[in-house]
Amino acid sequence: MQSKYEIIRDIILRNVPDAGNYPCSIKGVRLVRRDKSTDFAKCFYNPTCILVLQGKKHILYGNNHLVYSKGQCVISCMDIPVSSRVVEASPYEPFVVLILELDFNLISQLIMESKLSHAVDDNEKCLAVMDTDEALLDAFYRLACLIEKPYDEFLSSIIIKEIYYRLITGPLGSQLQLISMKGTYANQIVQAIGYLKENFKEKLNIEDVAKQVNMAPSTFYRNFRRVTQVSPLQYQKQLRLYEAQRLMLSGAYNAESAAYVVGYASVIQFSREYKKMFGNPPKTDIKILITGCQ
Repeated sequence: MQSKYEIIRDIILRNVPDAGNYPCSIKGVRLVRRDKSTDFAKCFYNPTCILVLQGKKHILYGNNHLVYSKGQCVISCMDIPVSSRVVEASPYEPFVVLILELDFNLISQLIMESKLSHAVDDNEKCLAVMDTDEALLDAFYRLACLIEKPYDEFLSSIIIKEIYYRLITGPLGSQLQLISMKGTYANQIVQAIGYLKENFKEKLNIEDVAKQVNMAPSTFYRNFRRVTQVSPLQYQKQLRLYEAQRLMLSGAYNAESAAYVVGYASVIQFSREYKKMFGNPPKTDIKILITGCQ
């Protein structure tokens, strides 16, 4: 008899015949398949819960090394810059995950309705790995079974709400509570990230961002680096470079025009920082990403 992990994996593989990152019929759910191991690449982990069905992946989050594989979940509580690589994957046994986006408005509502204790721990990580227990796996199993059925928003929303509840009452629940609580340093950093994402083209002023979240500049800088593992300036730089990469991949922009659109005054500086982050000059990197050839 197949395990629930294997059933969910097979549902994903039937709907994702090739390697890639795909949406599905359920709002907020993405399906990912990788057919080979990869080198480390920089990326952002958005607020998500990632259920691993097969394979293994390695994340570098500041000085933290996280490895996750079948039977585990990854919780990312905010937009976190990391480096990651697929460790175990092949065409015969691909790396397969189901990704559920986290809605913190709904999570906050659940915390209030369930009257959970609000234990705040400054040492909590905003990116962490946990083992998946049977109750959480069962909820994901029921959600995955809806992928191949006619879209039912009502039923999927109920199951997603159950998953959120099991997450906030599980081993990593304190992280989710910390992010959702107004007035905590983590919630303030989430607000600051939102501000940076909206204004990443503008010259960074630490005092202005700190003021937006009601923090002293020195306190804001210290807490931002503790949560994201990078400085606000480094974070903004990565936002700019990822947006430039997206623009160039669209085919509507070259390196020069993309650089100016995302806020760089110098194309030379843009190319230098792009190569430092992605490992290749912009033109070469985009060619590799489009053709898939190294």
